[in-house]
Amino acid sequence: MASRIGQLASHLNPATWNDKGLAAAKLKHDDDVVIVAAGRTPFCKAFKGELKDTSFSYLMLEMFKGIIAKADVDPSIIEDIVVGNVRNADSSYEVRAAALAAGIPHTSPTLIVNRFCSSGLMAIRTVANQIQAGEINCGLAVGAEAMTSHSKHEWAFDEDVTSINQEATDCVMPMGWTSENVAKDFNISRRAMDEFAARSHQRAAAAQKAGKFDAEIMPINVPANSEKGPGKRQYKIVSADDGIRPNSSVDSLGKVRAAFPQWEPSNTTGGNASQITDGAAAVLLMRRSYAKQLGKKILGKYVSCAVSGLEPRIMGIGPSLAIPKVLEQTGIKLEEVELFEINEAFASMAVYCVEKLGLDIEKVNVNGGACALGHPLGATGARLVVTALAELERRKQHVAVVSMCIGLGMGAACVILRED
Repeated sequence: MASRIGQLASHLNPATWNDKGLAAAKLKHDDDVVIVAAGRTPFCKAFKGELKDTSFSYLMLEMFKGIIAKADVDPSIIEDIVVGNVRNADSSYEVRAAALAAGIPHTSPTLIVNRFCSSGLMAIRTVANQIQAGEINCGLAVGAEAMTSHSKHEWAFDEDVTSINQEATDCVMPMGWTSENVAKDFNISRRAMDEFAARSHQRAAAAQKAGKFDAEIMPINVPANSEKGPGKRQYKIVSADDGIRPNSSVDSLGKVRAAFPQWEPSNTTGGNASQITDGAAAVLLMRRSYAKQLGKKILGKYVSCAVSGLEPRIMGIGPSLAIPKVLEQTGIKLEEVELFEINEAFASMAVYCVEKLGLDIEKVNVNGGACALGHPLGATGARLVVTALAELERRKQHVAVVSMCIGLGMGAACVILRED
């Protein structure tokens, strides 16, 4: 037993057990979890965008090929592959097949994780935890969702479950209902929601025009039609997000009809909520000593992640709980965070979280968010990390927090540091 404890301790970092704060987080130790490659596919409108004819398995194939090429590593060093995915049927089968087709050897196992909108971040957390525990030296974390391929499904819990308490019953309700609950309970006006969404589109449009997304997007070769059979399928290169609406304004969004008129105050619309989207993102993580051994450039350091629970009926306010929690456990002060990437599932929740935490809007989603770029459920958590790292590099800043609300009443947040 003593030898096992000693072996485990050798993989951990005693210097950080009791040390908190930004200065401690910035220290470099051989056992740190670091990011050596990060990228994403374009995010495209489901059902009618550039990826509408792309199956989930093919999306995964292109994602794997892209991140391996960007990382410039022998795929045999990847000791585990963890993929965040929410609702693509048979994803376990398709991920394994796509990994093998991409040239990743069968010695690299695959795993699907699902915590709804945080699934991509949970994939990163799972790989990071394995590295911190001394189980692996290198792992690939992916978030992916082909929402075009989602099958229709009606939730029907056993009546003995839903009859026990109201919170259990609330779990069957659509997310749009929770957005209206946040707007109603916390007095978030329709205009405030439209203003937030308009800013998201305007920022994303400006970023796209300036080429800011080029550093994070990996162009992919995808089917241009749905034909099957030898010689029938045609292909095209997709290299840009296609959901951004550059002409969005508060006035134009104010004319969009309510998406959920059956629930008061009916402030949520197709214009001030996240778009239904196809896309994927990936992050390659390593132990610092291993990255140094391979001579890989370190893009950033994974510091910590936190998950919070709350009432399902107001699930959107999750970041307002998770962000303070991750800052408390790291000892990093709110004012020391230079960038926030918070998923814009609904403008109601984004407005609430920014106001509740007193965030400087000039630090929040500076290149737009999910209202403009879309929210492929399993991909978003990984995409936020990819985007944060790219923007930190552009600004030569160091501290970012990514966060999102999570269906059924949860929130997650993570601290990432860029290294010079």
